[in-house]
Amino acid sequence: MMSGLCSVNGMQPHDGDAMSLDRDMDSIACEFARIAIAASEPVMRLYAQGPTARLKADRSPVTVADEEAEAIIMETLARSFPGVPVIAEESCSRDGLPLNAPTEAIFVDPLDGTREFLARNGEFTVNIGLVRDGAPVAGAVYAPAFGRLWWGGARAFGAHLAHGQAMPQPSATMVLRTRPAPSPLAALESRSHLTPQTAGAMARLAPVLGRPVGSSIKFCLIANGEADICLRLGPTMEWDTAAGDAVLRAAGGMTTGLDGKPLLYGKADVGFRNTGYIAWGDQAIIRDLSEFSAP
Repeated sequence: MMSGLCSVNGMQPHDGDAMSLDRDMDSIACEFARIAIAASEPVMRLYAQGPTARLKADRSPVTVADEEAEAIIMETLARSFPGVPVIAEESCSRDGLPLNAPTEAIFVDPLDGTREFLARNGEFTVNIGLVRDGAPVAGAVYAPAFGRLWWGGARAFGAHLAHGQAMPQPSATMVLRTRPAPSPLAALESRSHLTPQTAGAMARLAPVLGRPVGSSIKFCLIANGEADICLRLGPTMEWDTAAGDAVLRAAGGMTTGLDGKPLLYGKADVGFRNTGYIAWGDQAIIRDLSEFSAP
């Protein structure tokens, strides 16, 4: 493991378990999908019991489900991808952020949408994404309450969707591509983080039909062709977006920063924080992002 990163140290892979990041991105995304499904067991067990939360230092909520799911993910990644740095939300909250960004790292959010988890509306996900040279190149997003699994890597293969609580057979998966922009656009809004600035910016893209959705499901619905655009002016962390962004890019869409350039990852100098983003399925939706700026 690289020193100074939020990862599991000293763990050896079991025979036959280790994978190489030289494999095609679709195979890596499939492995992430399997790990996400395994990590959902404590999430759904605690969801059924009625979760409670405490506040972290940044005033964001955390539950035992976040911690147990991350422990499973970290242990399995250490076996499957030995030596690959992992940047995971709860480890970083506990141990501190890395001071430097590796050129290649796995970003983990074990329970994206903790507020939705606590609200018991089902809109939460397990996120695992690989970032290479600043771009998300493979990812898996699992929404266990809905039994929906998205994963993707190489654009040549597209992104994939499957239903259920287990890794599906290839014949049971759908290949996803984003759709051409319709009129009106279907815009997704953050259920827990919508601000007046974001609502005003979305209004300038009218006509749109708004729909509130939590967690990384937003990226995946655009990849599905069920929606067209999502704008977020407020801050997020890279582990919030890497997996969903990888799925969306594999399906033919893109996530850009507010400067119109592809959203960049590995921003250690600003604490791996995104200042805002816009995710879209068809480039024709927005030709000029210059009017959008962070609040």
